[in-house]
Amino acid sequence: MARIKNIELPKEKRTVIGLTYIYGIGKSTAEKICDAAKVSQDTRIKDLTNDEVNALRKEVDNYLVEGDLRREVQMNIKNKMEINSYEGTRHKKGLPVRGQRTSRNAKTRKGRGKVVANKKKVGK
Repeated sequence: MARIKNIELPKEKRTVIGLTYIYGIGKSTAEKICDAAKVSQDTRIKDLTNDEVNALRKEVDNYLVEGDLRREVQMNIKNKMEINSYEGTRHKKGLPVRGQRTSRNAKTRKGRGKVVANKKKVGK
């Protein structure tokens, strides 16, 4: 049972894949961490010794992960909103930020469709 940065790593996964459960660590970063800590990438999390887990913890401490990274990302977004940059205004409006089209997609950002009341048809 390995806990790194208050994240419970899944026992049955390989070390490289298990490390990706930590926010801010992807596959390539996980490979670098394993190499620097001299831990086999193919070892399952449940088979790691305490020394190996401690070595992984020390290596992960060198990276900006979890709460600190989330805080920094939120501060960057707030900064863009305060200076009224293009990205900041898109964040404020709840629209896609990175140039996607919005006429027929973007349901994830925009939410469900808003019903517009239609006018009564005038009879002849």
